[in-house]
Amino acid sequence: MIRFTNVTKSYGRGTTALMDVSLFIAKGEFVFFSGASGAGKSTLLRHVYMDERPTAGEVRVGGYRSIEVSRRDVAKLRRKLGIVFQDFRLLEDRTAEANIAFALEVIGTPRSKIRDRVARALHQVGLSTKGTSMPGELSGGERQRVAIARAIVNDPFVLVADEPTGNLDDRASRGVFELLAEINARGTAVLMATHDLELIRRADFRTIELADGRVIHDSAGDGESLPLVENS
Repeated sequence: MIRFTNVTKSYGRGTTALMDVSLFIAKGEFVFFSGASGAGKSTLLRHVYMDERPTAGEVRVGGYRSIEVSRRDVAKLRRKLGIVFQDFRLLEDRTAEANIAFALEVIGTPRSKIRDRVARALHQVGLSTKGTSMPGELSGGERQRVAIARAIVNDPFVLVADEPTGNLDDRASRGVFELLAEINARGTAVLMATHDLELIRRADFRTIELADGRVIHDSAGDGESLPLVENS
Protein backbone atom coordinates (compact mmCIF):
# COMPACT_ATOMS: atom_id res chain seq x y z
CA MET A 1 0.00 0.00 0.00
CA ILE A 2 2.82 2.42 0.92
CA ARG A 3 6.33 1.82 -0.36
CA PHE A 4 9.52 3.86 -0.05
CA THR A 5 12.27 2.69 -2.39
CA ASN A 6 15.77 4.10 -1.74
CA VAL A 7 14.30 7.49 -0.84
CA THR A 8 16.71 10.35 -0.20
CA LYS A 9 15.58 13.91 0.53
CA SER A 10 18.17 16.67 0.44
CA TYR A 11 17.86 20.42 0.88
CA GLY A 12 20.26 23.25 0.23
CA ARG A 13 23.62 23.68 1.94
CA GLY A 14 24.21 19.94 2.16
CA THR A 15 21.30 19.17 4.51
CA THR A 16 19.92 15.65 4.08
CA ALA A 17 16.65 14.83 5.85
CA LEU A 18 16.24 11.26 4.59
CA MET A 19 18.95 8.93 3.36
CA ASP A 20 18.25 5.80 1.29
CA VAL A 21 15.03 4.87 3.09
CA SER A 22 13.30 1.67 1.93
CA LEU A 23 10.20 0.34 3.66
CA PHE A 24 6.79 -1.15 2.96
CA ILE A 25 3.61 -0.58 4.97
CA ALA A 26 0.72 -2.95 4.37
CA LYS A 27 -2.97 -2.18 4.33
CA GLY A 28 -4.37 -1.69 7.83
CA GLU A 29 -1.04 -1.59 9.71
CA PHE A 30 -0.37 0.59 12.74
CA VAL A 31 3.22 1.87 12.60
CA PHE A 32 5.07 4.07 15.09
CA PHE A 33 7.90 6.28 13.80
CA SER A 34 10.32 7.13 16.59
CA GLY A 35 13.59 9.01 16.88
CA ALA A 36 15.02 12.24 18.23
CA SER A 37 14.02 15.66 16.93
CA GLY A 38 15.49 16.09 13.47
CA ALA A 39 15.71 12.33 12.85
CA GLY A 40 13.48 12.58 9.78
CA LYS A 41 10.09 11.45 11.11
CA SER A 42 8.05 14.43 9.94
CA THR A 43 9.87 14.58 6.61
CA LEU A 44 9.05 10.93 6.02
CA LEU A 45 5.36 11.47 6.82
CA ARG A 46 5.22 14.50 4.51
CA HIS A 47 6.35 12.19 1.71
CA VAL A 48 3.34 9.95 2.40
CA TYR A 49 0.89 12.75 1.61
CA MET A 50 3.32 14.10 -0.98
CA ASP A 51 3.87 17.50 0.55
CA GLU A 52 7.51 16.62 -0.13
CA ARG A 53 8.99 14.76 -3.11
CA PRO A 54 12.18 12.66 -2.95
CA THR A 55 15.44 14.02 -4.27
CA ALA A 56 16.19 10.43 -5.26
CA GLY A 57 14.18 7.22 -5.09
CA GLU A 58 10.42 6.78 -5.21
CA VAL A 59 7.39 6.82 -2.93
CA ARG A 60 4.22 4.94 -3.83
CA VAL A 61 0.98 5.46 -1.93
CA GLY A 62 -1.94 3.45 -3.21
CA GLY A 63 -1.81 3.91 -6.96
CA TYR A 64 0.15 7.19 -6.85
CA ARG A 65 3.88 7.42 -7.62
CA SER A 66 6.00 10.37 -6.56
CA ILE A 67 8.01 10.39 -9.79
CA GLU A 68 4.96 11.08 -11.97
CA VAL A 69 2.24 12.48 -9.71
CA SER A 70 0.69 15.80 -10.74
CA ARG A 71 -0.68 18.53 -8.46
CA ARG A 72 -4.18 17.36 -9.34
CA ASP A 73 -3.24 13.80 -8.40
CA VAL A 74 -1.83 15.00 -5.07
CA ALA A 75 -5.17 16.66 -4.32
CA LYS A 76 -6.96 13.40 -5.15
CA LEU A 77 -4.59 11.43 -2.93
CA ARG A 78 -5.12 13.73 0.04
CA ARG A 79 -8.87 13.22 -0.20
CA LYS A 80 -8.16 9.58 0.64
CA LEU A 81 -5.88 10.35 3.58
CA GLY A 82 -6.41 11.81 7.04
CA ILE A 83 -3.73 14.04 8.55
CA VAL A 84 -3.39 15.07 12.21
CA PHE A 85 -0.77 17.48 13.56
CA GLN A 86 0.65 18.24 17.01
CA ASP A 87 -0.79 21.76 17.02
CA PHE A 88 -4.37 20.72 16.11
CA ARG A 89 -4.75 23.36 13.34
CA LEU A 90 -8.40 24.03 14.07
CA LEU A 91 -10.21 27.11 12.80
CA GLU A 92 -10.65 29.10 16.00
CA ASP A 93 -13.72 30.99 14.78
CA ARG A 94 -15.70 27.84 13.97
CA THR A 95 -17.40 25.27 16.18
CA ALA A 96 -16.18 21.70 16.41
CA GLU A 97 -18.92 20.66 13.99
CA ALA A 98 -17.97 23.39 11.53
CA ASN A 99 -14.29 22.45 11.67
CA ILE A 100 -15.13 18.87 10.76
CA ALA A 101 -17.66 19.89 8.12
CA PHE A 102 -15.05 22.09 6.45
CA ALA A 103 -13.05 18.99 5.47
CA LEU A 104 -16.08 17.76 3.53
CA GLU A 105 -17.04 21.13 2.08
CA VAL A 106 -13.67 21.66 0.41
CA ILE A 107 -14.00 18.41 -1.56
CA GLY A 108 -17.53 19.15 -2.70
CA THR A 109 -19.51 16.76 -0.51
CA PRO A 110 -23.25 17.37 -0.96
CA ARG A 111 -24.59 19.47 1.90
CA SER A 112 -27.34 16.91 2.51
CA LYS A 113 -24.71 14.34 3.56
CA ILE A 114 -22.46 16.54 5.66
CA ARG A 115 -24.50 16.74 8.87
CA ASP A 116 -24.81 12.96 9.31
CA ARG A 117 -21.15 12.35 8.54
CA VAL A 118 -20.04 15.04 10.98
CA ALA A 119 -22.27 13.58 13.69
CA ARG A 120 -20.84 10.11 13.06
CA ALA A 121 -17.26 11.40 13.28
CA LEU A 122 -17.97 13.22 16.54
CA HIS A 123 -19.50 10.04 17.95
CA GLN A 124 -16.45 8.02 16.90
CA VAL A 125 -14.11 10.30 18.85
CA GLY A 126 -16.39 10.51 21.89
CA LEU A 127 -17.44 14.15 21.49
CA SER A 128 -21.10 13.89 20.52
CA THR A 129 -22.03 16.54 23.09
CA LYS A 130 -19.30 19.00 22.08
CA GLY A 131 -20.28 19.74 18.49
CA THR A 132 -21.36 23.33 19.14
CA SER A 133 -18.32 24.15 21.29
CA MET A 134 -15.66 26.53 20.04
CA PRO A 135 -12.04 25.32 20.09
CA GLY A 136 -11.22 27.73 22.91
CA GLU A 137 -13.83 26.04 25.09
CA LEU A 138 -12.23 22.60 24.70
CA SER A 139 -9.33 20.96 26.52
CA GLY A 140 -6.18 20.02 24.61
CA GLY A 141 -7.26 16.40 24.40
CA GLU A 142 -10.70 17.40 23.14
CA ARG A 143 -9.19 19.71 20.52
CA GLN A 144 -7.03 16.87 19.25
CA ARG A 145 -10.10 14.60 19.11
CA VAL A 146 -11.85 17.21 16.95
CA ALA A 147 -8.79 17.25 14.70
CA ILE A 148 -8.93 13.46 14.46
CA ALA A 149 -12.66 13.58 13.70
CA ARG A 150 -11.90 16.03 10.89
CA ALA A 151 -9.23 13.64 9.59
CA ILE A 152 -11.48 10.56 9.56
CA VAL A 153 -14.75 12.12 8.42
CA ASN A 154 -13.98 11.18 4.81
CA ASP A 155 -13.18 7.53 5.69
CA PRO A 156 -9.46 7.63 4.76
CA PHE A 157 -7.51 4.46 4.09
CA VAL A 158 -4.48 5.95 5.89
CA LEU A 159 -4.36 8.27 8.90
CA VAL A 160 -1.07 10.17 9.25
CA ALA A 161 -0.51 11.49 12.78
CA ASP A 162 2.56 13.67 13.30
CA GLU A 163 3.25 13.90 17.06
CA PRO A 164 -0.50 13.96 17.86
CA THR A 165 0.16 13.70 21.62
CA GLY A 166 3.08 16.11 21.75
CA ASN A 167 1.09 18.95 23.35
CA LEU A 168 -0.98 16.78 25.70
CA ASP A 169 -0.62 15.56 29.28
CA ASP A 170 -0.26 11.85 30.02
CA ARG A 171 -3.97 11.16 30.48
CA ALA A 172 -4.99 12.97 27.29
CA SER A 173 -2.13 11.27 25.41
CA ARG A 174 -3.39 7.84 26.42
CA GLY A 175 -6.90 8.75 25.35
CA VAL A 176 -5.76 9.96 21.93
CA PHE A 177 -3.62 6.87 21.41
CA GLU A 178 -6.49 4.57 22.38
CA LEU A 179 -8.69 6.40 19.89
CA LEU A 180 -6.11 5.94 17.13
CA ALA A 181 -5.89 2.24 17.98
CA GLU A 182 -9.69 1.96 17.71
CA ILE A 183 -9.61 3.67 14.32
CA ASN A 184 -6.91 1.23 13.22
CA ALA A 185 -9.00 -1.73 14.44
CA ARG A 186 -11.73 -0.64 12.02
CA GLY A 187 -9.29 -1.09 9.11
CA THR A 188 -7.59 2.28 8.68
CA ALA A 189 -3.79 2.21 8.55
CA VAL A 190 -2.26 4.57 11.13
CA LEU A 191 1.21 6.09 10.82
CA MET A 192 2.16 7.86 14.03
CA ALA A 193 5.32 9.82 14.71
CA THR A 194 6.05 10.15 18.43
CA HIS A 195 8.76 10.87 20.98
CA ASP A 196 6.80 8.96 23.64
CA LEU A 197 8.89 5.83 24.19
CA GLU A 198 6.70 4.69 27.07
CA LEU A 199 3.67 4.74 24.78
CA ILE A 200 5.57 2.68 22.22
CA ARG A 201 6.66 0.15 24.86
CA ARG A 202 3.09 -0.33 26.11
CA ALA A 203 1.70 -0.98 22.64
CA ASP A 204 2.26 -4.01 20.45
CA PHE A 205 2.63 -2.26 17.11
CA ARG A 206 5.40 -2.12 14.55
CA THR A 207 8.03 0.52 15.34
CA ILE A 208 10.41 2.12 12.85
CA GLU A 209 13.21 4.17 14.41
CA LEU A 210 15.08 6.85 12.50
CA ALA A 211 18.36 8.62 13.19
CA ASP A 212 19.97 11.22 10.94
CA GLY A 213 17.49 10.43 8.20
CA ARG A 214 18.16 6.69 8.14
CA VAL A 215 16.06 3.75 9.30
CA ILE A 216 18.15 2.20 12.08
CA HIS A 217 15.57 -0.23 13.44
CA ASP A 218 12.34 -1.79 12.21
CA SER A 219 10.57 -4.23 14.52
CA ALA A 220 9.17 -5.94 11.40
CA GLY A 221 12.66 -6.54 9.98
CA ASP A 222 15.87 -4.74 9.11
CA GLY A 223 15.38 -1.93 6.60
CA GLU A 224 16.04 -3.30 3.15
CA SER A 225 15.29 -6.87 4.19
CA LEU A 226 11.61 -5.98 4.62
CA PRO A 227 9.19 -7.98 2.47
CA LEU A 228 8.56 -6.33 -0.87
CA VAL A 229 5.45 -8.27 -1.83
CA GLU A 230 2.43 -6.02 -1.48
CA ASN A 231 -0.67 -7.57 0.04
CA SER A 232 -2.99 -4.61 -0.14
